[in-house]
Amino acid sequence: MDQNPEGLSESAARAARDLAVVVGRLRRRIREVAGDDDLTPSQVSALTLVGKGGAATASTLASAEGVRPQSMAATLAALEQRGLIRRGPDPDDRRRQLITLTDAGRERIEGDRQARQQWLARALEERYTEDERQAVLDGLALLERLTRP
Repeated sequence: MDQNPEGLSESAARAARDLAVVVGRLRRRIREVAGDDDLTPSQVSALTLVGKGGAATASTLASAEGVRPQSMAATLAALEQRGLIRRGPDPDDRRRQLITLTDAGRERIEGDRQARQQWLARALEERYTEDERQAVLDGLALLERLTRP
């Protein structure tokens, strides 16, 4: 079996490269479909994080995203200006502010999620045979192992 310079099999190295390319392209395509054009990827990510957690501080969000607090502050200011998030005092510590979604923010996340899922399901239905869709499902089951510690 051929080994690449990193000591990995050629098939593992190629699969890693090809998977990264395909996932990146798919993410960009799904983002286009969702209509996220008016938000930056950082804004979409922060909005999604706030939606998952219910309420968060700016520093918690910055840490989760791996960005500086100043960068997160700019991202949150843009989301607040669009009416997608609101800031309010933390009931446990009045010095901190909690960021939560507005109704418009919740609608945006849910609408984007539905648009992405509908596009992807339709694309899979139209572009693949039943056997190919089963192969995709089998591949996804294998890829799921990568998500485990």
